[in-house]
Amino acid sequence: METIRALVVRESTPQPTVAIEQLPVSDFRPRPLRVHVAYSTLNYKDGMVMKGLGRLVRSYPHIPGVDLVGQVIADETDTYTPGDWIIATGFRIGELYWGGYADEAFLEPDWVVRLPHSLTPRQAMGIGTAGLTAMLAIMSLEHLGIAPSSEDPLLVTGAAGGVGSIAIAIANRLGYSVAGSTGRANETDYLKHLGAATIIPRDELDGGPERPLESERWLGCIDSVGGQTLARVLAQTKRTGAIASVGLAGGATFTASVMPFLLRGVSIAGIDSVNAPLHARNIAWERLADVLDPKLLEEMITEIDLESLPSYADQILKGQVRGRVVVALNPSL
Repeated sequence: METIRALVVRESTPQPTVAIEQLPVSDFRPRPLRVHVAYSTLNYKDGMVMKGLGRLVRSYPHIPGVDLVGQVIADETDTYTPGDWIIATGFRIGELYWGGYADEAFLEPDWVVRLPHSLTPRQAMGIGTAGLTAMLAIMSLEHLGIAPSSEDPLLVTGAAGGVGSIAIAIANRLGYSVAGSTGRANETDYLKHLGAATIIPRDELDGGPERPLESERWLGCIDSVGGQTLARVLAQTKRTGAIASVGLAGGATFTASVMPFLLRGVSIAGIDSVNAPLHARNIAWERLADVLDPKLLEEMITEIDLESLPSYADQILKGQVRGRVVVALNPSL
C-alpha cells in the first residue's frame, strides 16, 4: 500500500493531538495536480491549527501547512509538466484543505504559481505567505501614491515577525525610510540590519489614540497588529497617507475617529493574501525575486524538520519567532 508521510492533527480534548504518520494515498482527496513537497513554512495560522484555535479546521484528521513549494509529479489538466517547480500559498490550503506538512500534496492548478527562476525552493519558502503579503501591501501603497520619501518614514508594525521582517527589507531596498515597531527591544540590531532606520517601542502605539488627530508622523504603514495600534497609527498618519492592514495579532476590532479620513485624506487598504488573484501573485513573486536581497533573506530563516513543528507552534503563537521558519520535508529534490 502506497503511503505518504505527514504531520497529522487529530481531534481530541482539550486540544488536538499532533503526530507524524504514514497515511495511505487513498486518504488524500484526489485533485488534478500532484506535487512532491520540498519545503513548507510555519505561519501564525499553522500554529493556531495545531493548537485547535480559531475554528480554522472543521474536519479532522487534518494536515496543516498554508505554504508549500514542490515539484510536479503529475497534472491531469496538462497545465504543468512533471518536473515543474510550483509555489502554493493561500486559497485555504492548510485550513479547509490538506496542506504542506506532507511529502506530497494534491492541489488545484489554479492555486499555484510557477517558482521564479531566480529563487531556490528554500528561498521561496523563506518568503512564503509572509513575504507575499508584504509585497502585496507595498504594491497597494504604491497604487495609493505612497512613494519613497527622504523625510517621512514608512512604519512597519510587528516588525520582527515574518511579514514585518520582509516588509522592512523590501521597503528599504525600494528607497523608503523605514520605522519598525516591536515589543522586543532585543531585536533592535536585527531590524536595523534589515533596513529599519528607526525603532519604535510597541507601547508607544498599542494604547490607542489620545486624540482623533495626533501629530503627523507616518508617510504610510504596513500594519500586522490591528486593534488599537491600528487606531493610533491612523491618527498619526500624514495627509494623503495610507495604511495597508495585513494582520490582527493585537485584536480584530479597533475604535477610531473618521477625522483622519475626512481632514487628512488617509486611506486604509485591506490585504487579502489568501484569495489574491493569480495575476497579482505572479507580479508579487517576480518583484520579490528581483528586489529581496538573498543574503538578508537567508539571515531571516530558521530551518527545522517536520518533527520540530509542534514546539515551534507554541513559540509563534507567543510572538517569540523571529523572521521566517522554513520546514524541510524533501530538501534534496
